[in-house]
Amino acid sequence: MKDKKPLILVTNDDGISAPGIRTLISVMETIGEVIVVAPDKPQSAMGHAITINNTLYLDKISKENDSITQYSCSGTPVDCVKLAVNEILKRKPDLCVSGINHGSNSSINVIYSGTMSAAVEAGIEGIPAIGFSLSDYNWNADFEPVKSFVKKIVLETLEKKLPLGVILNVNFPKLKENEIKGIKICRQAKAMWQEKFDKRQTPFGKDYYWLSGEFVNQDKGDDTDEWALENGYVSVVPVQFDLTAHHTIQQLNTWNLNE
Repeated sequence: MKDKKPLILVTNDDGISAPGIRTLISVMETIGEVIVVAPDKPQSAMGHAITINNTLYLDKISKENDSITQYSCSGTPVDCVKLAVNEILKRKPDLCVSGINHGSNSSINVIYSGTMSAAVEAGIEGIPAIGFSLSDYNWNADFEPVKSFVKKIVLETLEKKLPLGVILNVNFPKLKENEIKGIKICRQAKAMWQEKFDKRQTPFGKDYYWLSGEFVNQDKGDDTDEWALENGYVSVVPVQFDLTAHHTIQQLNTWNLNE
């Protein structure tokens, strides 16, 4: 039926009680039928980790008369998507949305992001997927200004469709709605973390470390996600899980590897 609502899987990495995912759920409710499977605790920077050496628990936290079915999972964001697809959903969802993350996942951060890894896992399953992040790490961040942009991007994705294997990485600047200039389709900026470890000792003399670092943008282009965010735009970067460096295959074929 043409008027059948799309089935939307919602997940995140900040945990099922995080304000970001509650905002995302509220927007998705206006678009389709929503199923939530999210970690029972924060799982930030988990990347594409999966649980293989421990048991996984899945608890239904919604009641029979609730409008949305919700599950909390003891595992990682990727575990959440795997369990949703294989154990909960009776059919493949029309879309998976992950977030809204508390903090940016632009540039190289996409590699470490649990938010984006959940979306990538959905892409591997053949499900159109979007990861949403806000450049504000505060637990009480204001997500209200981005709601209209989330809805617009989701509706366009459902209507226009994504190429198979392509996932959208969407980042929002920390601005009021009337200060956001628009949406930019971007490439991932070339940037990195200059990291260091703060070495300390326990009262018993055992060394331990705290990871810290500074984010360094090495990219001066005006077509990147970092440029967009710095200049008041929402950045949208199409990403893929095929990590093959296709442009290098021809060069490697000139090596004398079989002699």
